[in-house]
Amino acid sequence: MNTKPLRFFRRGEIVTLPDVDPSRTLLEVLREDLHCTGTKEGCGEGDCGACTVVVAEAHGDLLKYSAINSCIRLAHSIDGMALWTVEDLTEADGSLHPAQQAMVDCHGSQCGFCTPGFVMSLFGLYQTAQGAAISRAQAQAALSGNLCRCTGYRPIVDAAQAMQALPPAQVNEAEMLLNLERIAHIPRGLEANSSYMSPRTLADLLALRARHPAAQLVAGCTDVGLWVTKMHQQFAKVLDVTQVAELRRVEDYPHHIAIGAAVTLTDAFAALVADRPHLAEFAHRFAGLPVRNSGTLGGNVANGSPIGDSMPLLIALGANVVLMRQSGEHIAHRELALEDLYTGYRTNVMAKDEVLAWIKVPKATSTERSRVYKISKRFEDDISAVCLGLNLHVEQGTVRKASIGVGGVAATPVRARKTEAALIGKPWTQTTVDQAMRTLRAEFAPISDMRASGAYRNTVLCNLLQRFWLESQGGTLTDLRQLAPTGAGEVTV
Repeated sequence: MNTKPLRFFRRGEIVTLPDVDPSRTLLEVLREDLHCTGTKEGCGEGDCGACTVVVAEAHGDLLKYSAINSCIRLAHSIDGMALWTVEDLTEADGSLHPAQQAMVDCHGSQCGFCTPGFVMSLFGLYQTAQGAAISRAQAQAALSGNLCRCTGYRPIVDAAQAMQALPPAQVNEAEMLLNLERIAHIPRGLEANSSYMSPRTLADLLALRARHPAAQLVAGCTDVGLWVTKMHQQFAKVLDVTQVAELRRVEDYPHHIAIGAAVTLTDAFAALVADRPHLAEFAHRFAGLPVRNSGTLGGNVANGSPIGDSMPLLIALGANVVLMRQSGEHIAHRELALEDLYTGYRTNVMAKDEVLAWIKVPKATSTERSRVYKISKRFEDDISAVCLGLNLHVEQGTVRKASIGVGGVAATPVRARKTEAALIGKPWTQTTVDQAMRTLRAEFAPISDMRASGAYRNTVLCNLLQRFWLESQGGTLTDLRQLAPTGAGEVTV
């Protein structure tokens, strides 16, 4: 097996690791090769955050810091980046980093197993905040990918807010940027001869895909990583799209935005929220921050899981996907509606030499009423039982257009076409909504599984459509967080 050396910057020097298998995770390399046992394995699926580390890469003249789950991140995917583990935060004289000291001061650790992961999430927040005050909401968002059995979280959130008041700890970003530039200029060898291919240009990606159609595509590894940790799969060749410069962009056009397949979920949702601010809560609920920092929107769409949360939203918004392939000396592409991409459970229309390159999302209009609802057992960092995206265009009291995307009710993410037909051309009234709810209940026959029964899913879908109607009429008491506790056993509505 021909593997390129893995290179990254850590502890003031460039680390070079030869012969790292393409299927090995970053956590395995840290614990087994570098003996960084402070980074823990908890769930092995990006759920608990015990394995959290921080990576950084050049973003113009600055560094962009990201807390990620090392348990499901393939090691080679951090090639050329800077890396911090919990062992790297303490100064040479033994003094603690503000993220660590604040955890001590606020009694944020009990059994201690999850503590390294929390500290690294706090370190990522500390670097991103750049000395600015941290609100409680910001702290909770930064810690959304970390679970703790002991503390009740309050002292950890206190630590997040307290660390800015401690003596500052500085990262020498100028030195780090120079070293990242040095790594970038080290000859990388021929990608086509490597077992882990990470091309930098779209042309190179498509050429490699044509030459190696059986290679495992990865775009963040948040799902493929589970195939390694839970299903014990091994890959002879991996083709990583996340370093392709063209696909790391979000492009703004008069009537749509185009999101490259290598854009992280964090950045993709930022672009969607900029156009539709009401999507901010859904973006936060999509997954914990470390998952959003690693995973890509293109990967989520191409994966095609029936409970993948981005697809119901994108279907409702009328998104298209652009597929590309090398055709002789030229690049061929085709565009289709996102819902037409799928043919069955995790199967799609893409040819073996094709790559999903772009997601094109129409911009919001003045007549649009759109919402997306996620139902899961945990509010944060959990997989949906049901996800419902709705986008209606109401003019002069009549529904002129309707697009509804649904997840968790079929073998693929689907469009609720019968329910759309029950709405289009009808007055936007409770009577119309009642009829549409009956149609929606009959349109799908979801299965029962560990997350919900089929009957529950059908009932919830109808209730969410009713919730959409109430919110369109100005209703605000449509979820439990709007209920204010007033005393024992009492709420104010």
